[in-house]
Amino acid sequence: MSQALPAVSLVAVPGRRRATLELAREIERRGFAGIYAPSVFANVSLCEALAHVTERIEFGTSIAPIYARTVGDFAESATFLNEVSGARFRFGIGVSHAPAHVRMGVTVGKPLSDIRNFVEKLRAHAGSALPPVILATLRKGMIALAGEIAEGMVFANGARSHMADSLAALPPSKRDNASFFIGNMIPTCISDDIEAAKAVNRRTLSHYALLANYRNYWKEAGYVEEMTAIEEAVARKRVEDVPKYLTDAWLADCTLFGPAARVKEGLDAWYAAGIRTPIVVPSSTAGNQMKAFAELFAALAA
Repeated sequence: MSQALPAVSLVAVPGRRRATLELAREIERRGFAGIYAPSVFANVSLCEALAHVTERIEFGTSIAPIYARTVGDFAESATFLNEVSGARFRFGIGVSHAPAHVRMGVTVGKPLSDIRNFVEKLRAHAGSALPPVILATLRKGMIALAGEIAEGMVFANGARSHMADSLAALPPSKRDNASFFIGNMIPTCISDDIEAAKAVNRRTLSHYALLANYRNYWKEAGYVEEMTAIEEAVARKRVEDVPKYLTDAWLADCTLFGPAARVKEGLDAWYAAGIRTPIVVPSSTAGNQMKAFAELFAALAA
């Protein structure tokens, strides 16, 4: 039996947006499990387009920062998308990160209370028309909250070795419920040149390693030495040293890279770890997102 296809992350890069919509149609035609748009380049607008250019595939935000719009505006957009898509939309939300808060010019509170309050207001606005709400999760407090108030949860750059410990924070009623969404955005680079593929993923993840919430999560996952070294490098203003502390072991735990067979084995391992919907975030050693998707299609072809 062939391996089930994962979901994918899709970005509508300026200048290539029409081509991105054509790519979305091809993703659906090939039978991928879903399309999830990260919080760059108007991801809610991309989802609005996906509602019209696709017919069957599930899609959603992964994630929409809760501070970017008013709750009422989010509620109207989410219910609109849910209706016109035939209930295929998944509303992924999160608090995002400190640099994004600065760009948005917002003052934030505690992540758990801000998310709880947002979801309460969202449901008051939208009622039964609201699509499934998926919370961005890393650490156990937010995972437990997702189990309490949401229809699912999604990691980004989660550590596979730590996933059983993380998922233990869910109540059994959600952990054992196949309809409860459990996803993870996984940086993926497919290439026979393993070292080149690792280098691409290191560049991708270096940005996240500069964020305290991610470092704290990876420390929780057992990578204390690596994250402490990164903090010391940042304190010495040697940000260029960050990639070298993203070790091969850490990289293999948090990303997928290498030849097609290795990536397929890695996807199997993610399913076995409890991630029901792996979300491949494709990059390429030899080009842009379009090239990365061509490599992904070739690798996962039946």
